[in-house]
Amino acid sequence: MAELILKTDTSRELGTRPSRRLRRTGRVPGVVYGLGGESVSVAVDARELRSALTTDAGLNALLTLEVDGDRQLGLVKDLQHHPIRNEVIHVDFIRVDADVAVEVEVRMVLEGDATAVTNEDGVVDQAAFTIRVLAKPEAIPNELTIDISEMVMGDSVRAGDLELPEGVELAGDPDELVASTSIRVMEVEAPEVDEELEVELDEDGQPIVREDTDEDAEQADAATSEDAES
Repeated sequence: MAELILKTDTSRELGTRPSRRLRRTGRVPGVVYGLGGESVSVAVDARELRSALTTDAGLNALLTLEVDGDRQLGLVKDLQHHPIRNEVIHVDFIRVDADVAVEVEVRMVLEGDATAVTNEDGVVDQAAFTIRVLAKPEAIPNELTIDISEMVMGDSVRAGDLELPEGVELAGDPDELVASTSIRVMEVEAPEVDEELEVELDEDGQPIVREDTDEDAEQADAATSEDAES
């Protein structure tokens, strides 16, 4: 694994206005804490941060943080984004020990085709997209894949059913639902009905279409004549 080095600047001013000025220069305010050490306010280059977090490991990328000339292993603990613009406005880093397991969220991906489910007009629904695990920093998986090719209707997969890599333990509820099967819901368009007309429905709720008879036509003409005379 290539070492991801991220330089930090500890000289930033604290407060809302200084943070705004910092962002305008292309830097992101943040903090480094953990392992019993003091919290340190830092700033990092926005482009370097984006580059470090766009590897296959995503937010779980193991970083080497340069803080006041000292190198420390760290992970991103939290990212805050601007509510409108797609940009990071604050980042929290947590120091980690290479020999101590940490709890992180790992994304889950379904793979394979559940042919038996599809043949019964069913689908596989993914109920959870991340799962919490315990692992040493170097052993944190980029993602966990779930093979659904053998699933049949009525099957479900729970967190405790997952086969985790060596050195990785489940940190959450083993009964948490991860994936399940269900019948595919078909959308049927309702027939268009003129709301101004009184419509007679059959037992299935469908409008009854009747052809006009000569008697209906005579009654309609008579009604029209009476209206004209009045």
